[in-house]
Amino acid sequence: MIYLYHLIFYQPILNALIFFYETAAFRDFGIAIILTTLLTRLILAPLFHKGAHQQAVMQRIQPKIKKIQEIHKDDKEKQTRALMDLYKEHGVNPFSSIFLLIIQIPILIAVYGIIKSGIGSGELGYLYSFIQRPTLINHSFLGILDLGKRSLFLVLLAAIAQFIQARLVIYRDPSGGTPSSAEKMARQMAFIGPLVTIFIFYNLPAAVGLYWLISSVFSIFQQLIVNRSVQKKFSS
Repeated sequence: MIYLYHLIFYQPILNALIFFYETAAFRDFGIAIILTTLLTRLILAPLFHKGAHQQAVMQRIQPKIKKIQEIHKDDKEKQTRALMDLYKEHGVNPFSSIFLLIIQIPILIAVYGIIKSGIGSGELGYLYSFIQRPTLINHSFLGILDLGKRSLFLVLLAAIAQFIQARLVIYRDPSGGTPSSAEKMARQMAFIGPLVTIFIFYNLPAAVGLYWLISSVFSIFQQLIVNRSVQKKFSS
């Protein structure tokens, strides 16, 4: 299991980070992390796009879900069957958001492990043969911020970006009425998520916070694209 983790996550991220550090990042560790994050998100873009699209669709079919729950409130079997038919009709999986969260965990662990290691000679042994070995790793970002230490500023920026992205997921039914349970939960998570981010990332190296910030900003733009396509689909 550990071998697969190193092979699929740790080693590729380490190699991408060192490659960018020695080339496009001009030996700026922060820029290397930004480029590595963007590369990772571009590779995973189809998965995240699908997940974000399903989340947006789930938000928009909440009135239908609520109606089914009311009609079959006394028959859970019929209610479940009707909900499954609705999900199938719109091509959504109610657990897609959980999958998006799970897939980010090993990437975060890999980034944290790489930073914590200090990228010494032992870690450089994981480099592919075509990746140039650096003589020295400078953990600064633009010569200002030491990414090996914690940074409340970066953590707060990451939390704000996550809040914006979470708000973009929320869809308010224009017909009005009482918000659905899903909408209420989404509104709560828009506040809880950033607070959890601050709690978790505050004591971690700033490099991990920078990764989460760039990943969240990427999610914002991806969510805007998804919202536009879903709005167009439901308007037609």
